[in-house]
Parts: sequence; structure tokens; C-alpha cells
Amino acid sequence: MRILVYGINYAPELTGVGKYTGEMCEWLASQGHEVKVVCAPPYYPAWRVAEGYSATGYSRENLNGVTVMRCPLWIPARQSGIRRIMHLFSFAISTLPVVLGTALGWRPDVVFVLEPTFFCAPVALLAARLAGAKTWLHIQDLELDAAFALNLIRSRLLQRMVENAERFIMGMFDLVSSISSSMLAKIHAKRVSRGSTFCFPNWVDTKIIFPIQGDNHLRKEWGISPDSIVVLYSGNMGEKQGLEIVVEAARILSHDKRIQFVLSGDGSARQRLENLANGVASIKFTHLQPLERLNDLLNLADIHMLPQRSDVASLVMPSKLLGMLASARPVVATVAAGSELAPLVSRCGIVVLPGDAHALAEAIQLLADHPEMRVDLGATARELCVAQWDSRGVLTAFEKKLTQLCSGLPDA
Repeated sequence: MRILVYGINYAPELTGVGKYTGEMCEWLASQGHEVKVVCAPPYYPAWRVAEGYSATGYSRENLNGVTVMRCPLWIPARQSGIRRIMHLFSFAISTLPVVLGTALGWRPDVVFVLEPTFFCAPVALLAARLAGAKTWLHIQDLELDAAFALNLIRSRLLQRMVENAERFIMGMFDLVSSISSSMLAKIHAKRVSRGSTFCFPNWVDTKIIFPIQGDNHLRKEWGISPDSIVVLYSGNMGEKQGLEIVVEAARILSHDKRIQFVLSGDGSARQRLENLANGVASIKFTHLQPLERLNDLLNLADIHMLPQRSDVASLVMPSKLLGMLASARPVVATVAAGSELAPLVSRCGIVVLPGDAHALAEAIQLLADHPEMRVDLGATARELCVAQWDSRGVLTAFEKKLTQLCSGLPDA
């Protein structure tokens, strides 16, 4: 198949949508498909363009068998609702000629577009119509719903207009997918037919992320005692994560000198969090680690943290959870009891209510005091991950669905 992938984030970004889109495209290319990608230069989660790339020009490169066409975009120095909209809109505008030109000249079998950003969806539909291609919208993040939940867009009139436009545009795609059943339920509530949807979860390569026995060299490198109990958060440091609760929990547990918090990542909220953590000796901040150190980082943890704000918990399925599970470590998550995450995390960790720093501290203390509980929960985490989210099974099912879409065959 010829597959045109259209989305703002792509490899070599190490977290979030870019990581998964890069792995997906390289896997498709390894299976013999022709894949072209229209994307932005790598900039996430630091919100600055990576060295060797430009935010103001067009470029083309080949990454592991995939043709990657990068288009300019505006990257705001400070985040706000209107700046985020301008940022996303700038990418949709700059990519318009590239997507249309590629579709007309190359004639893909399918145009696969990712949300974020939904601004690209109309361009993808137009390109596919001109090329006679099938259309697939894959939703990693319900960005419009999250914008409303976070009050980035406050006008009720504007919200209704956006919701109606979103519903109309989604209905024009041949297939709409997302990464969890709760997110698919949100999509069905937007009147997208169940027969036109597909669950395409994120994944983890369990041969690359696996439990390591013995000493971890990062402890020595970062000056962490071998006897310390490391509580790790690794990933984007943005507003949706609600990481303030972690700082407060560390403050509550500061009397227990065994417990060391490590926050590894970058993002728009990092500086504010560092300021908030001033004076809390048990918190260490590190930058995002390269892929070759990811397994060492995840194995640094004795306990993983998965904080989420209550107002966006049902709108996102945190992909970082899969690496946590694959490393065979227990997870403490701040999620609502009725969310999709709650029963999953309860099998391999502890669930506490969002916003309750004392409950988070108590859960961490419980696991810190009971190493045998950490071992048992970690083993369950690894088993669940291998069974449900190993990359080979997820991507094989995705390729099968893609083949059915392009061939017009019904589901087997």
C-alpha cells in the first residue's frame, strides 16, 4: 500500500504522539509498504526546535525507509489558549500545498491523519478526495475536548460551533480510531457510527523495555543511594499532568529519608514545577533521556507515578503507562474511580483520587514500606503489558485493518 501520514509530531521526538507515529511508520515500511509523512520539525516536549532542524523552512529526509517532509510552524515561547490555536493553525496552513501536491502526484491508497491536530483533518479529506484515497482519522488526544475542560476556550458559543464542525468533519472519514475504549465512547457520543471506528491502542516493545535485575548505573550517575526508594515520573511536564500534586506529596513525605522523587522530562510547566519544589530536598529534576537510556530510566524506579488532572482524565490515555508496566514496577495513579484507567491500575498498583496529595503520599508510603507488594504488583504489570500491548500484536492488527480499509473488504 501507499500510505500518506499527516500529523504535526514525528520522530525523532522521544515522547507522545511523535514517538508512536515514528514507530508505526517505520514498522509499515519494514512490512514492504510505501510510507510518506508530512509533519513539523521535532520540537516537543521542549517547545523549541531540535538542533539541525528549522521552524521556518521546508525540508525532506529519509528516516529508516520513510520519506519525511517537514513543514514550518510557529512555536510560541509562552503557552495560552489563543497561542496554542495559532501554533496548530500555522502548521495546517504551511502543510496545505505539500499534502495536496503529494496526494495528487503520488496517489496514495490511504491518507492517515492524526489528532492532534484536528486543524489538519479538512486538508486530509480534501487531499484524499482529489487522489481517490481512503481516509483514516486517528485520535491520540481529544484536543478540543481537553481545551474546553482546561478552559483554554471559554466562549460557550464558540464551543458549540467547534463541536458541530468537529462532528461534521469526523463523519466524513472512512474510519476513525482512538487509543482506548473510553475515548472511543467519547467519539461515539459525537455521533460517529460504531461501524466506522476502530480501537488502535498505543504499544510498547517488550523486548526493548524489560525488567533489569541488579544495580542501575543511573543511581550512581545521579548521586542516588542504592538504598533509596525511587519514585519516578517520566514524560511531558505540561498542564494536563497535574504534577503539582507530586511536589506536595514529596513535601509530605520529606521526613522519610529513604524516598527519592525523580521527575524526568521537559515541557511548558517544568520551570513552574521547579520553582514550586524549591526547598524540597527529596525531588530531583532531570531532562528527557534518549531512547537508548529509556529502559535504564524506567528501571530506576521502585514506584512509578501517573498523575492526572480530574478534568481531563477521560480525554487522554497516557501512553507512558505502557513503559511503566513493561518495566515490572508498580504504579500509583491519580485517576477517578469510574475511569477506564482505575481498574487497570488497581491490578498492578494503587489508585488515588486526583488532587489528593495526602492520599498519594500514603500510597507511596505503603509501597515503600512493603517491598514484597512492589514485587507482586510489578510482576502483574509486566504480564498485562505483554499480553495486551506488545508492539507486534498491536501493529499486526492495525496493518490488517488498514488492508481491509484500502481493499474494501469487510472485517474477517
